[in-house]
Order: sequence, then structure tokens, then C-alpha cells
Amino acid sequence: MIEVANRLHSVEEYYFSKKLKEVRALAAKGQPIINLGIGSPDLQPPESVITAITESFKDANAHKYQSYQGLPELRESMSSFYNTYFGVNLNPETEILPLMGSKEGIMHISMAFLNEGDEVLIPNPGYPTYTSVTKLLQAKPVFYNLDEANNWYPDIEQLEQRDLSKVKLMWISYPHMPTGTIASKALFEDLVAFAKRHNILLVNDNPYSFILNDNPLSLLSVEGAKPVCLELNSLSKTFNMAGWRVGMLLGDNTLLNDVLKVKSNMDSGMFYGIQKGAIEALKSSKLWFDNLNTIYKERRELVWQLATQLNCTFNKETNGLFVWAKLPEGEVSEAFIDKLLYENNLFVTPGTVFGSKGEGYIRFSLCAPREIIKEAITRV
Repeated sequence: MIEVANRLHSVEEYYFSKKLKEVRALAAKGQPIINLGIGSPDLQPPESVITAITESFKDANAHKYQSYQGLPELRESMSSFYNTYFGVNLNPETEILPLMGSKEGIMHISMAFLNEGDEVLIPNPGYPTYTSVTKLLQAKPVFYNLDEANNWYPDIEQLEQRDLSKVKLMWISYPHMPTGTIASKALFEDLVAFAKRHNILLVNDNPYSFILNDNPLSLLSVEGAKPVCLELNSLSKTFNMAGWRVGMLLGDNTLLNDVLKVKSNMDSGMFYGIQKGAIEALKSSKLWFDNLNTIYKERRELVWQLATQLNCTFNKETNGLFVWAKLPEGEVSEAFIDKLLYENNLFVTPGTVFGSKGEGYIRFSLCAPREIIKEAITRV
């Protein structure tokens, strides 16, 4: 019998990979399942994006290997996008690295900077991939708790009291996933100062910048951030291109070159047509965001109704593709969502997927048409 690598004993199959098998099995038996668990946009990308990829198929270079660093015009579009919407100036030649989705960037960054035994500060609750990748590389996850009472912000004073001598990397994700909390400029400034004091690479995972948020903010807008900071961003949510797998890593040239050493050994460049589509997406005007958010506002109002009917409470001053809701006192997250699934054919995400501090919460996705959400309300 072939033995797996020891590193696999430290991780499990991704929650949604496992749970969606169960959900699909119920649907296959004829159960009318409503899925409000996954943040996979159901809307279409801009029409110009579809046109661009379609027209690219006949280009002379369309089907060749592409540059590991992407087309120059793609990097220029990313640079222009960040300058327009975040007020951040980035050199398209040296400070932008296109990715096949930002999720791969989490692995590439970790492989570039972590040695066995290094420690990584990971938010609790937070995106579970930070923990999985850290364990796969035999580094050590060190969780820092986020609490509703502190607006889901890190307690930097508490972090300062820890032994940080082995910490190499710190993950943050604002706008925060899963709670939807928006960071302040002051929080980013404090975190950059913290990273500099302790020689920690600070990485902001920033794919929800434009969803129900009128004031997108980049970690790189903090003066002096680039020597110790990187930022991940994605077209998945902003332009309804989740399956296209287009992301970007932004920051100092030296740090990006270290990541490129990993990436260039892992893939052979992003498909040409996808890059051409991404270029068109990044040219979108503010009208695109306004129209998109009009739809999400309507859906969020309905999800708030659904959460209220389930006797949950929630903060309306958040953004992103989700509603993070607190369960009634005494309810357990996974038991609660399983009851919804089997009694109401409604799937939502238990907060415990995102860490122990997610116990007592559930997360609703806005990635379903209004009629579907209304049906969910009727069922409960």
C-alpha cells in the first residue's frame, strides 16, 4: 500500500468539497435544495469580457504558452485599476504579478517565505485555506482571535504580548471574510507598524473590495507599507469571473520576485484569452459596480429577512457577498445548519468552518436570485 506524505495527515479535505457532495446527493434524490452556502457569483461578467475572450481565439498567439508574468497590457490594466480605485501607484513591470486566482497566491507566498517550524499568524475566524497551506508546508499556525465586541479587528496590544520571535507571516483579509467587516485606514497603519517592529510579512487578502462597499481600501495605500506588505486581489467577485481564475499579487519588486521563483515552476502562464477578457473587465466604469451592487443590495435585504425569521442577529454595516449572522443563544452552528438542510432543504455555512470563534454564527451567501431567496424565506 502506498503511504501518503506525512503532511497530508495535518489537513482534511476542504469543508465545501465534502459538504457539497452531501448536498448534491440530496439533490440527486429529488430534494429541492437551495444553496446559500457558497460565494460563487451567479451573475454574468461584463459583455465586453465575453466578446474579448471570444475574439481572442483566432489570435496568432492565443494557444501558445504565455509569460509567467502575464501580458504587459494585463499588468498595465491592473496598475491603472489600482491607481483609479485605490489611489495606489504600482509599477506594472515590477510590482504586479498576475495569478491564476488569488487562492494559488496563498500557496505561492507561503512556499516562498516559510520554512518548517516557522509560525504564521492566522485570523480566527478566517479563510480556512491560510491554515491548510501553513500545515501542508509544516509551518505552525498561530491563531489570533477576532471578536464581535472589537469589530472583528485584531487586538494588536494582545499580539504584542506574545512571543513573536518565530512568526514569519501574518494573514489579514479586509474586507473581512467571513464577517464582512471593513478595515479603517488607522487599523492598516497600526498593522503595518506592527509588522515592521517584528519583521513580519503582512499579507492582505482583498477580493471583496467592491461588493456593497463605496470606499475600497488597499493595505498598500499606507505610506511605507511595501517593504513588509503584499496584497492579493481577484476578479472573481468583482466581475463575476470566479471560474476564470484571475487574480493578482501586488507589492515590492523583491518580494514578488521571490514568489515568482515558486510560481514559474508551478505553471506555464495564464491562457491568453482569459487575460484578454481580464483586461476588458478592468476597464469597466463605476456604472458596472453601481449596477452590480444594486442587485446585491436587493438580495441582502431579503437575506436579512431570512436571518431575522431564523431569530438571528446581524450587523448591517458590513460588505461583501455574505451576511454573517449570530444564532440564538444556545444554538450550535453545525447542528443548526444540518437541521435547515434536512428539514427545509436549505444549505447555509456554519461559522465553525472559519475557526472556533465562528461557533454560534452562520453565513449566508448572496449568490442566488431574489426568487430563490424568497423561496428560502417561505420555507422557514
